[in-house]
Amino acid sequence: MIKDIVFPQNNETEFLEIAGRLGIKKLYFAYDFSEFFNKNIQKKLESIENKKINFEAVFLVNQKNFGSAAKQPIALAAKSSEKDRFFIESKKVKLIYGFEESGRRDFIHQRASGLNHILCGLAGKNNVLIGFSYSSITNSNKAQAAVMMGRLMQNISLCQKYKSKTVIASFSQNPYQLRSYHDVASIFRLMGMDDNKINSSFSYSF
Repeated sequence: MIKDIVFPQNNETEFLEIAGRLGIKKLYFAYDFSEFFNKNIQKKLESIENKKINFEAVFLVNQKNFGSAAKQPIALAAKSSEKDRFFIESKKVKLIYGFEESGRRDFIHQRASGLNHILCGLAGKNNVLIGFSYSSITNSNKAQAAVMMGRLMQNISLCQKYKSKTVIASFSQNPYQLRSYHDVASIFRLMGMDDNKINSSFSYSF
């Protein structure tokens, strides 16, 4: 089942419509944990009628609200930060994404890709998913896309070597940034991800 993770901005229905055209079968709507108690969001999701695509909510946490979020029976995700190891070892956060978006400059012989063998090993051990954003490539200018691809290639290599589970998703706020499985798979194939890894990265679950 082909899935994607998106950050809706009151455009959940549009996301579902476009995802359906692209053959995506499930969307995870990611909201900040501060919205967990927002009844309007809960009512909105309950009111959506779409028989073609499954969807559910995922909540983004940070170190400040993690304690409160961890007590709730919900799927938790986090964007990469200096607290990556803390979240991985917590076993409560199921997905960490955005490692490649680090503001650090690349070294001459190594990319500042945000990942290393220690984090990959811990993620594999604790069943934490590593998220790769394809929109960081498809919706960037050539210079930015080149940097992102270099960092992604390094992280893909690490994840394959240390058997970390991975996710490929758009992580987009704009439904028109969604792409079909075949378009995205071809990009990740060029970056060194094997077909089995690509398929599993589109069919994850929290």
